[in-house]
Amino acid sequence: MSDTRRLALAQFFVDDPAEPRLAEPDDHHLRRVLRARPGEQVVVCDGRGRWALATVQPSGLELASDVRADAAPRDTTLYLAPLKGDRSEWAVAKATELGVARVVPLRTTRGVVRLDAALEARLVQRWARVAREAAAQARRTHLIDIGPATSVADVPASVVVADFGGERPWSLVDAVAIGPEGGWAPDEWDAARPRTALGELVLRAETAAVAAATLMTLGCG
Repeated sequence: MSDTRRLALAQFFVDDPAEPRLAEPDDHHLRRVLRARPGEQVVVCDGRGRWALATVQPSGLELASDVRADAAPRDTTLYLAPLKGDRSEWAVAKATELGVARVVPLRTTRGVVRLDAALEARLVQRWARVAREAAAQARRTHLIDIGPATSVADVPASVVVADFGGERPWSLVDAVAIGPEGGWAPDEWDAARPRTALGELVLRAETAAVAAATLMTLGCG
């Protein structure tokens, strides 16, 4: 990533970077919250990898570079049991910043947050909003996919479970499941399910999510 892009005032998502037009809330944020001045530069992107630099004008934005395209991130998935309070949102934001491609809400036996259809819809919408804000902050040009929620029984066989005693090397993990506050139930996963470890200490669920996202996206050994 170029220094010009890193040092831009902010990043915003638009329909077409070649003709950058901000939604009203984003324009308000740019001019009233960030107090942007004419001539300052921002990044505009479409959430699918296409981006450009644009210059703030008294009214609107003016394209200031060619439109470029970033390669898609490695296809990685974090299955995350919804957590109490805002801890899920924090974990989703950090996973977005770290480059995870997809986060799936996971229904678990010991999960404190029970997902019905209405709550699931609100949760997916909220996680998507948090991920969008985190992507803009990180200058990420591919938006993360969120949901739909799934049960443990429907998780693909290739997904690795984060658990004590797991031996699967992180360099071979591209999808991982993180348990809820109460941990996994003894019989929640089939004995043949591959497992990987996050060390010997007992981590909070949101900490485990961030650790797993880091190890997975960096392809650690």
